Amino acid sequence: MSNNIPVSEDDLIKNPTPRVPIVLCLDTSYSMTGDPIDELQEGVKMFFHSLYEDEIARHSAEVNVVTFGGTVEEFIEFTSLSKEPPTLSLQAAGDTPMGEAVAVALDSLEARKAQYKNTGVDYYQPWLVLMTDGAPTDHIAGAVRRVERLVERRILTVFAIGIGSDAHMDALARFSPNRRPLRLDGLKFREFFEWLSKSVQRVSASHPGQNVELDTDTIKQWGIV
Repeated sequence: MSNNIPVSEDDLIKNPTPRVPIVLCLDTSYSMTGDPIDELQEGVKMFFHSLYEDEIARHSAEVNVVTFGGTVEEFIEFTSLSKEPPTLSLQAAGDTPMGEAVAVALDSLEARKAQYKNTGVDYYQPWLVLMTDGAPTDHIAGAVRRVERLVERRILTVFAIGIGSDAHMDALARFSPNRRPLRLDGLKFREFFEWLSKSVQRVSASHPGQNVELDTDTIKQWGIV
């Protein structure tokens, strides 16, 4: 378990900086055993540290980690990076309950948005990052409908990433109706999370509601387009 520091409503009142809420929904099923889970963990750690080292993102980015490997776990609650990057130790086990994991991620996001509203803290469009190396082993239709409604209303951005040749890209596409899912090039988790952290930094330096163009030129450094 992590040593994350959840952000309470008191923290939001003391630091009313507009927030960038990001949910990492990560496949930790048995097929991720070995190098994939190790590289994923190192990539996430690098992501945290990169945001922490950016003066603006450190106070605005809030990251939630949901893992799905046999069971679904909210591994890290929405966490402030203003004090220190959280730590995590991922273990690979079990099947791939992707639908349940996305539902848990969306529930956590809705609860966090309610806290923002209660405290008058503004926030940027939330991000859902979904990564898997396989196919869902549960029903995903309900979670897909929830994502579709949020994306259609332009209140959720989804990045769907397939890991390895066995990743079910059609399932990922259902969770990403307006952005084609990409397949990670080998185990370039660190390159992906470096791109993601720079994207978060770019957004956090803008104004909520402002249209920010993400860097698509460097996607080829980590993704198979």
